[in-house]
Amino acid sequence: MSLARKHFTEFKERDSVADAELDDYWATLEPATIEGMIGEWKGGDFATGHRATGFMQELGWFGKTFKSARDAQPLVCLDADGNKYSNVEYMNGEASLWLEDFRGEVTATMVYDGRPVHDHFKKIDDDAVMGIMNGKGVRDKGRYYYFYLERV
Repeated sequence: MSLARKHFTEFKERDSVADAELDDYWATLEPATIEGMIGEWKGGDFATGHRATGFMQELGWFGKTFKSARDAQPLVCLDADGNKYSNVEYMNGEASLWLEDFRGEVTATMVYDGRPVHDHFKKIDDDAVMGIMNGKGVRDKGRYYYFYLERV
């Protein structure tokens, strides 16, 4: 198991993790590529206490699907019967992938169609990425929303 995967597993299992720890971890990861993001991903978030954490579970968030750089489903949810669907209502549409500079590095970033929100990604390994949600109305008292995706 790589050191990046070991730290990821530790952070994922903790009841609480500080933003500063996740920022330090983020700095050790390599930028994600658009090609590496294509596929279906199951999502989760790190227990930082950000207000979005509970809200994503209330929506029934499953993860994200990237069919191509211009065809991304940012909010794949599960209905009452466990069926997946793209929740286009909540995010006012879907999304696309772009390369953007974030914290001095160019990395794969999902840009929402209907909201001023950008999800920046860095690679943990071939089957997992870390994400930081950024944009208007996302920050909680100045704090980012930290999440992860694991390839299905």
